[in-house]
Amino acid sequence: MNEPRRQFGAIPRAGGVAIDEGLRQYMLGVYNYMALGVAATGLFSMLIASNVGLMRTIMSGPLMLIGFFGILGMGMMAPKVIMNGSKVAAHAMFWAYAALWGVMIAPMLYMFQQQGAAVEIYRAFFITASIFGALSLWGYTTKKDISGWAPILGAGLIGVIVVMLLNYFFFQSTMGSLLTSCAVVVLVSAMTAYETQMIKSLYREGSSMNERTAIFGAFALYGSFVTLFIHILNILGIMRD
Repeated sequence: MNEPRRQFGAIPRAGGVAIDEGLRQYMLGVYNYMALGVAATGLFSMLIASNVGLMRTIMSGPLMLIGFFGILGMGMMAPKVIMNGSKVAAHAMFWAYAALWGVMIAPMLYMFQQQGAAVEIYRAFFITASIFGALSLWGYTTKKDISGWAPILGAGLIGVIVVMLLNYFFFQSTMGSLLTSCAVVVLVSAMTAYETQMIKSLYREGSSMNERTAIFGAFALYGSFVTLFIHILNILGIMRD
């Protein structure tokens, strides 16, 4: 992340217009692909949440914990699979990731629906989209190099994961869950800006790798968006109760 970066978006053209059309199309592809993943996850999780028997199976067994570690594992494998594997493997990794998140989100949606608080789901999505959009736009447009954030954000996320697991297995504290979710929202919001700038820096005009980096970028931003949504929904649920 500390390697020298190319500067994009400053290609002079007739009439004084300076637009890098290739970069614009590349980033548009990243966001479109990410949005398709979010939509697929939402539909998949809603279908699962509508099946009471399936919900009981997921919530009563170790599947949630397995899914949690599965998501972490896929997140670590994604760069190698997407950038070095086949294009089929890259697409398969992305959609499998989206499907697994759908399974993980379904129990939350089910509980909110059972409590008559479905409106909180839409409210959480609106808040998530607003925060994500603002931070991603800032990461795309800022002239400041924020690659140095990587070690801090990485250490912070590891610390939060450890605290989440401790609270899940031992403390089971509602206040602990609230504080952890607040910390995740702050960290992932910053991560969104960092990832956007990183994805932008990976673009190479005319490179055949742009398609792969677009999928990788969509994978990274998708994970941040869904993580934000889950923890904002958790905060809204705790505050409502």
